[in-house]
Amino acid sequence: MKRFLLITLASLVALAGCHSFKKENVQPPTPLAKDFKPTLQVNRLWRTSVGDGAGVSGARLRPAVVNGVLYADSTDGKLVAIDATSGKTLWSKSSRTHGWFGWGDKKRKDALYAGGPAVTGDLLAVGTLDGHVYGVNAKDGSPRWEAELNAEVLTSPVIVGDLVVVRTGDGRVYALDGTTGQRRWVYDQGSVPLLSLRGNGPLLVANGVLFFGSDDGKLIALRLDNGSKLWEQKLSSGEGRTEIDRLSDVDGAILLDGATLYGAAYHGNLVAVDGPSGRPLWSHPFSSFGSLAVGGNAIFGVNDQSQVWAFDKNGGADMWKNDALKYRWLTGPAVQGDYVVVGDLEGYVHWLQTGDGALAARERLSKKAIRAQPLVVGDTVYVEDVEGRIGAYRLSAH
Repeated sequence: MKRFLLITLASLVALAGCHSFKKENVQPPTPLAKDFKPTLQVNRLWRTSVGDGAGVSGARLRPAVVNGVLYADSTDGKLVAIDATSGKTLWSKSSRTHGWFGWGDKKRKDALYAGGPAVTGDLLAVGTLDGHVYGVNAKDGSPRWEAELNAEVLTSPVIVGDLVVVRTGDGRVYALDGTTGQRRWVYDQGSVPLLSLRGNGPLLVANGVLFFGSDDGKLIALRLDNGSKLWEQKLSSGEGRTEIDRLSDVDGAILLDGATLYGAAYHGNLVAVDGPSGRPLWSHPFSSFGSLAVGGNAIFGVNDQSQVWAFDKNGGADMWKNDALKYRWLTGPAVQGDYVVVGDLEGYVHWLQTGDGALAARERLSKKAIRAQPLVVGDTVYVEDVEGRIGAYRLSAH
């Protein structure tokens, strides 16, 4: 079992919340400009709350939106479906309720949701902190199946065809039957670093291939039908004098744009890779533990000091950098129209212009940290904080 290094957003935010920065290696967040004048109008459509959210688990819970319905979960066992336009609850289930979901006659104490939800068609799949995966009817929350794995699930499953593919914290990837939950194949990474950042990047499936970033700084491609490895590419060398210096996790999402994959590693690089062959196209030094975003001709990322960057996606050249939010422990970025949107450790949501990185708008969802990458669907962005508050925002010109 690997040891998780909790120096990511979970502990940094805890320190920030106490407003105590006596330790030399913890930088105080950059204060927000009090004379900031927005150039963009942001309208909050609705706000709601789902259980206790991620709580102190360190998970980056993020909702899913499918066919106008938002699905969300929490580590205290709440699973809900919400009208994505109005914020009205369509159905809600709780593991704390007697006879939860009709499974047996007792409460489900193992439903500590931390991975998911994922929804395709009428199947919802969600993973837990103690290594369970549940298949649920997305229309009403009724149970279908459950599967028990060997380690916690901290990232959303992927549903593709008749498979539910799940990654666990011990370096394994499981393909489960979407109808029964039975195992179809297992990929074992083998060597997992003893020391690791807490969390796993999401899985990406395209053209019969499964892509993900590993705990030792690699981009790995597997065959979806049987889990065999096609190729791997290093995003970080994993070099350094200490264990912390050698940390090289890929904790963010791998992006696919056309036939090109983009990924970034902590203490590593932003790398563009040819998807079919795994051949590197270009590399740029960039240390990040968050997901990337693509918009137009640019790749957007937040580095390990919470500076927001834009790179030319064709060659990796710097386009701009914004350090006005430095050490505010930002989420990975999302692209909403002509703006990059990120959340921070104090519950603020920020919009930056994609063209030059200038701050354009700021709203506050809550007073709690936002860790998960905002989710953009159509003209709306959905943002969730660590206590399960979810807000929906739409942009309009001044």
